[in-house]
Amino acid sequence: MTLVKLNHSPLPKTFGGIMEDIFNNAGLNKLWKDDFATADFFGAHPPVNVHETKEAYLLDVMAPGFSKEDFKISVEDKTLTISAEKKTETKDENEKQIRKEFSFRSFKRAFTLHESVDASKINAKYDNGVLKVNLPKKENKQDAPKAITVE
Repeated sequence: MTLVKLNHSPLPKTFGGIMEDIFNNAGLNKLWKDDFATADFFGAHPPVNVHETKEAYLLDVMAPGFSKEDFKISVEDKTLTISAEKKTETKDENEKQIRKEFSFRSFKRAFTLHESVDASKINAKYDNGVLKVNLPKKENKQDAPKAITVE
């Protein structure tokens, strides 16, 4: 069964009704809240892409504006924690700020590691605003085949 909602109004909306929908309802108001122009472009956390290869899991964390010294990465109890904090800029007394549209926020993300990840070999590189974390997989050491005799 398919349900379809139709809005059959006998009269077309007035210009005022259309403008009210745009500014007060889901239209422009939602667009403005979700737009990158807001102070919270990435939300509470930066976006992360996760890839898997035969040898490793790869995390790409989009964090422009930081330097590699701003990041702190740790592993504890199968949890990988990535955090960053931008050092505050010193203000020059001879310079007056006219407008400030962006700032850097600290963040902290935690990921549960798969049991196949070799935590002792994790490495990271920060390049062009993307933190690339390499999570190598443990080598699969299978037991050598052996014959079992039945008694």
